[in-house]
Amino acid sequence: MRPALATGLLAIVLTAAAALFDAEPLWVPGIALGLLAAGSATWVTLAARGVTVRRTLGAQRVVEDQPVGIVLDVRAGSWALPSARVHDPLLSAAATLPANRRRAQVRIDVRFARRGRRELALPSVLVADPLGLATREVRARPSPRHDEILVLPRIEALTDAAGGGEAPRLARRARRLVGAEVDLDGIRPLRDGTPASRIYWPAVARGADAQERFLRADGDSRPLVVLDPRGAAGIDELDAAVRAAASLTHALARDGGCGVLLPGDRRPTELGDTLSGWPVVHARLALVGPATGPSLTSVAQRHGPIVFVSARMRPALPAALGSGHGATRVLVVPGTITGRTAAFVVAGCSGYVVGGRRTRPATRVATRDPA
Repeated sequence: MRPALATGLLAIVLTAAAALFDAEPLWVPGIALGLLAAGSATWVTLAARGVTVRRTLGAQRVVEDQPVGIVLDVRAGSWALPSARVHDPLLSAAATLPANRRRAQVRIDVRFARRGRRELALPSVLVADPLGLATREVRARPSPRHDEILVLPRIEALTDAAGGGEAPRLARRARRLVGAEVDLDGIRPLRDGTPASRIYWPAVARGADAQERFLRADGDSRPLVVLDPRGAAGIDELDAAVRAAASLTHALARDGGCGVLLPGDRRPTELGDTLSGWPVVHARLALVGPATGPSLTSVAQRHGPIVFVSARMRPALPAALGSGHGATRVLVVPGTITGRTAAFVVAGCSGYVVGGRRTRPATRVATRDPA
């Protein structure tokens, strides 16, 4: 309202001078400027009453670098808007709305390069007269549901360290190991169709009813992804480690199921091949900070493969993981380790197999020439 106020003061000065000095030519501009200032202020004040601006998000969650549509809906009250501009932190410049309209919309396509929670500042509408003498700002009402976006870490494919194409060999290798790890759970009556390799022959030898061995897969034999975000050299390394953990977890879960141990958790979260629990894990990965690390005591003796994703460069696994039961251990770090050959690359991180199952050496059988 400052320009209108200045115009009104100028009108007062001109009319006062016309009255004091009997300068009739000053009456016309003085009265005209006074009416213009008063009319502009009144017009803008009435037009700003009842104006609302509402922001609608195309999605509450979005993956890094994926576009999300945002709509700003501006509605006038009983008076049409003389002239208005919409200000929003997501706009590079204010958007001008058509004059004499009761409703207008502004569409924005925005991308977020980094994961995390984004709290968006409130948009506003600046109502003004055509000459810009009077203005009034109307802000949107706060609404937590529509003013926050959760940016999820993007999922990237595993590639060969030599620069080849898709290389989900880690997932396939892990599933082969899981399939081979079974424990004897007990004995039960023999069922039709049971293979001979699972018949419990000692019972048959004693003349008892035929029985079969009941085998079950070991619950902790699934691949496990462990994320340690501590000690990152910078935000880029931390985000790379989170993307790598998200990509590995998604790939292993889709290939048959896996577990993931996130910072602050004492026990892993298990994911099946249906990925039913993936949205919750994905959202938690978006909010991982650099302060808290995982608890390794519950997984140190895990039978299955463990993929340890570290946000800082380290040459070896934590001592707590060791190489329990000879299971596969994989170290994933940002960048590359000098002098070592990576097995795969994902999200700017390199994976190194640092432990695995020991296989028994083949026994050579000597044969004697019958002659």
